[in-house]
Amino acid sequence: MERLLRLARRAGELGEVPVAAVVLDGGGRCLGWGTNQRQTQQDPLGHAELVALRQAAALRADWRFNDSTLLVTLEPCPMCAGALIQARMGTVVFAAADPKRGALGGCLDLSADPSAHHPMVVVGGVLEPEAQALLEGWFRRRRRQQRLDRFGVRPGKTEAPFPAD
Repeated sequence: MERLLRLARRAGELGEVPVAAVVLDGGGRCLGWGTNQRQTQQDPLGHAELVALRQAAALRADWRFNDSTLLVTLEPCPMCAGALIQARMGTVVFAAADPKRGALGGCLDLSADPSAHHPMVVVGGVLEPEAQALLEGWFRRRRRQQRLDRFGVRPGKTEAPFPAD
C-alpha cells in the first residue's frame, strides 16, 4: 500500500485525483496496476481500478480473478465495485474509506448485495490515515487553485482574492 500511495501522489502531481491500484495474483505477483487517468486521457472510465483490471485481464488473457487481490488507495466507487464484482475479484483491500461515494461499505456495499454472484472479501482501512491525508491535501490545494483561477489577483491589487478559509 505504501508503493501505491507513492504512485497516487505522482498521479496527483499530474492533476489526477491521487488514486492508485494494483491487481495481484494468488502468489502475490503483479498482474496489472494503474493510477487515475480521467484528466490525462480524457477518459470517464479512467479510474485506477479499471486501468489495473484491464491490464491484468490482457496479461492473463482471462477476465476471471477469483484467486486475485486488488489493492487500491481509495474505496472503489459504484462503477469500479461493479466491475470488480463482474470480474469475480477474490479480495479487495483499500486504504481510505469513501463515505460519500464508496461502494464497498461507504455509502453502499455492492459486495453484499444479493445480485453479487460470488463471494468477495473486502478489507478496508489499510494505511487509512496516510491515504486520507494525501486525498484531503490534494483536494484542499485543488479548491484553493480553483478559487485563484476564478477570482484571480490583478496586478496592483493588494487585498486577498477571496475570503480566508
